[in-house]
Formats: sequence, structure tokens, C-alpha cells
Amino acid sequence: MTDPDLLARAEAWLAQDPDPRTRDELHALLDAGDDAALAERFSGRLQFGTAGLRGELGPGPMRMNRVVVAQAAAGLAAYLLARETSPRVVIGYDARHNSDVFARDTAEILTGAGVRAVLLPEPLPTPVLAFAIGHLEASAGVMVTASHNPPRDNGYKVYLGDTSQIVPPADTEISQAIDRAGRVDELPRGTGYEVAGEEVAAAYVTAAAATVPSDPQRPPVTAVYTPIHGVGRATLERAVAEAGFAPVVTVPEQADPDPDFPTVAFPNPEEPGAMDLALALADDVAADLVIANDPDADRCAVAVPTDGSWRMLTGDEVGALLGDLLLRRGVSGTYAASVVSSGLLGRQAAACGRAWRQTLTGFKWIGKIDDLAYGYEEALGYCVSPHLTRDKDGITAALAVIALAGDLRAEGRTVLDRLDDIHREHGVHLTGQVSVRVDDPAVIARAMNVLRTAPPASLGALEVTAVDDLADGYAGLPPTDGIRLGLAGGARVICRPSGTEPKLKCYVEVVESAGDDLAAARERAAAHLAAIRTDLRAALGF
Repeated sequence: MTDPDLLARAEAWLAQDPDPRTRDELHALLDAGDDAALAERFSGRLQFGTAGLRGELGPGPMRMNRVVVAQAAAGLAAYLLARETSPRVVIGYDARHNSDVFARDTAEILTGAGVRAVLLPEPLPTPVLAFAIGHLEASAGVMVTASHNPPRDNGYKVYLGDTSQIVPPADTEISQAIDRAGRVDELPRGTGYEVAGEEVAAAYVTAAAATVPSDPQRPPVTAVYTPIHGVGRATLERAVAEAGFAPVVTVPEQADPDPDFPTVAFPNPEEPGAMDLALALADDVAADLVIANDPDADRCAVAVPTDGSWRMLTGDEVGALLGDLLLRRGVSGTYAASVVSSGLLGRQAAACGRAWRQTLTGFKWIGKIDDLAYGYEEALGYCVSPHLTRDKDGITAALAVIALAGDLRAEGRTVLDRLDDIHREHGVHLTGQVSVRVDDPAVIARAMNVLRTAPPASLGALEVTAVDDLADGYAGLPPTDGIRLGLAGGARVICRPSGTEPKLKCYVEVVESAGDDLAAARERAAAHLAAIRTDLRAALGF
């Protein structure tokens, strides 16, 4: 028999849910007496944090649905109206299931609350939404997206007027306002919101193209591109044309938005198999470069040819290459990366006399640096143009990569040649992950407890020389859930729960001096990295 309290919550939900599909799903669960499924959906609620909301679609406060979105919009409206007399919010959305519905609901709830709402006219990349906040002088922005999560998920990201994502205490204050929102069928709605024209996306494309210095001597680059069934294609192709580059060769099977992402297991360019179609097409057209955006186009993946095959560059390698590009251009300001990213950019910045900062994981922290020149995180996120948006931007990053490849080609060199130069000057920094997806979040909690209470004495034959609990603060950073293990020789491991997926993520970095033999240094680093990863899995019981 269904728990009476659970039943009461489910029936109260049904009474206010405007969506017939989630009502039908919930009726079916109630008729089946599926207490376990009901408990999954009604025991708690999705927590609104610095990443906003993200979760699986379905009924109940533990799922993404129209009730949860309406409450979030009402909470955001209350937060803004307590601080401004006439706030304005821009709303964007991707092509996932229900993204357009959630975006319209948000516009209606905001308008009903007295907030001026501007809805972007079609599914567009997250960087366009972030740009639109500044371009339209808005107080805040909402992006309906779950980025590279599985097809069954959706999400809700909130930006403030500086075009960066929210950080504490704004997240807590908005969350508290959401809790006070009440029944959504009693919230006032308005249809007098503005629908933006095509001008906003066009202005972004022009501004993005302008981030690439014009060089008539730059030879053309043949780049294969995939948006992985997301919304990046039209914006990327237009920006490439305005920047004066040769047209990209887009993977036809993945060119158009499709919320089911039918050709990939996960719509994330870091996941195995996601790049297979792009790499095969690159072989067919003898491409110089492969570029991928994730479905909302705020991330950028890169592959380059080597010895008759293709090599995916890591996020840290692309981060170092783009940092090097901007440093050589003389871009002033602070260079930054998240604490789980490689320390290589810090050495590069120091060598050029530029300031360097590490931040907590998440671009929201990088975006808050006042004089940011460039920032990146190892998960394929790069901000090469903070004057446009203080968030990761896969479109401008892709343009920078194409420009870099062209500049190097003009010198008879390749992207890998430049990476060799960087490693010879600053040392080989090799990074890798141990990433474990779980069904039970308690597994992650147990693994973190092991690291806190009984950390390993060594990993990969390297002594663990320091154990830092990031929950206590580390190197001047705000407290966060994570453990840092310092190893002999400058290596380190940082483990933390993912903020957006049911994963434990451990980030490993090994540093080796290149000396006179770069290849040998890389071999040593690779051996250390492999051994550390093996020992770490064993220590955590995976």
C-alpha cells in the first residue's frame, strides 16, 4: 500500500501540474502502486544550486517538469524584484525534449510577476544566451539545457547581469525564493513578453568572428565539424564564414538538432564513440582538423591528425594551446583555470609576466575574475573572449582553434608541433581521469569517506606527500566537497563528486621535465599516470 504521505504529495502535484504527459505518467504509477518509483520522484526535490537545476524528465519535485520550472521562474522573479524595480531577463533554450515549453513557461511566469522577459526566437547555443544578457542590458538570463547529459534529462541554468553563472549566495537566495513559490496553478502568468528577432544571434556571430585577427596570409584549413545533434551548427557555420575561414565540413548524420541523439550513447564528445562519425569523415575528406561542440555548444573538442590516424586532444592540451595563442598575441589580464585542470597554464602565464589564478571547479568561478583575459576548465570549456561572455563558449573556442591551425600551417608546422614546444619549455604535464558513473549516490559518499579517513600511502609508486580536504578550503579557495592528494615529483590527484551527473571524478596530473628527450619524458609520465589510475581505482574499490 502506498505511503499516505507520499500519496498526498502525489495527489497535490496532480492538482497543479499543467502538463498532461506528466500527469498521465504519475496516474500510471499510482494505479500500479509503484511505491519505489513514487519515492524516487517525491522524496525531496531537485536542489537549485550554482549549476541551476538538472535532472531526468518526469513528474514530481525530484524530476524536471513544468511545475519545477514554474517554481524556479517564480523564485527567480522574486529574487530580482527584491533588488531591482524593473528587472529584465533573457531566456534561451536548446532543442532537448520540452526545452521550448520550459522556456515559454518561464517567460509567462516572469511576465506575470512583473519582470520584463525576452524569449530568444529559436533553439540557440548557450553562448548566444550569455552574450544576449550583456547585449540587451538584461538583469539576468535563463538557459534551458542539460548540456551533454543523456537524452532523458533537461536543466535550467541561471546567469546574472555580468553574463556569468550564479555563485553563492545568489544560489541559496534564489533557492529560498523557489521554496516560497507555492502552487504553480495559482501563479499569475502573462503573455506580453518580447520575442527577440534574429538580430541577437546575428550580433553574436559578428562579435564572435571579430575575435579572430584578420590575416590574409593565413592558409585555409579543412575542418570537419559535428554539433552532435545539438544546436551549434548554424551559429558555428555563420561565424566561420564571417571570420573568413573556409567552410567546415559538417557531419551530415549529426548536423540537425535531435533530442534523442540517435548516433551516440552519450552526447558528450569526451565519451567513447561520440566522435567516430566525425573522425571517419575526416579521413574521407583528408581534413586538417576535427572540431566538435556538445549539444548546447558551450564546449569544444578537438582532434588532430598524427601518423595516419587521429588523436583527440585533452581539454588540458587545448587549454594550454589556446592560452599560448593569447599570450603570444599579448592579451593582458589574468589567466585562469579550475583547480582540477592542469597547472601548465600557470607556468605559461608566469613566463609571460601575466597573472594566474586557480578557481573552484565550474566556469561560474572563472567568470567572476574581474580582469579575466582567458580561462578554461579541463572538461572542454574555454573562454577566449570574456568581453563577450564570462562563460565557456564552444563557438569562439572553435574559431580560435581554426585560426591557430592556419597560423601554424603558414609556418609549415602543426598543432602538435606547437604543443611540443610548450612541453619543452614548461615541462610535460600529462593529465587523465578516473571517472565512475554510479546508480547509488551512497557509493560516491563512501569513496570520499575512504579518502578522508584512510587515504593511500602511495599511488603508482609515488608517495602521497599531502592530503588536503577541500571542504576545509584549499589555497585560498572557498570550501567544496573534494580531496586533493599531493604526490612526489609534483604529481597530484583531486577527487570530487560531479555537480551535474551521478559520477565520482578523480583528476590526475603528472609532471615531468622534458630535458633533452621529450619522447622519453612523455613515456615516463604516461607510465606514472597509468599506475596512479590503477592504484586509485583499487584504493576506492572500483
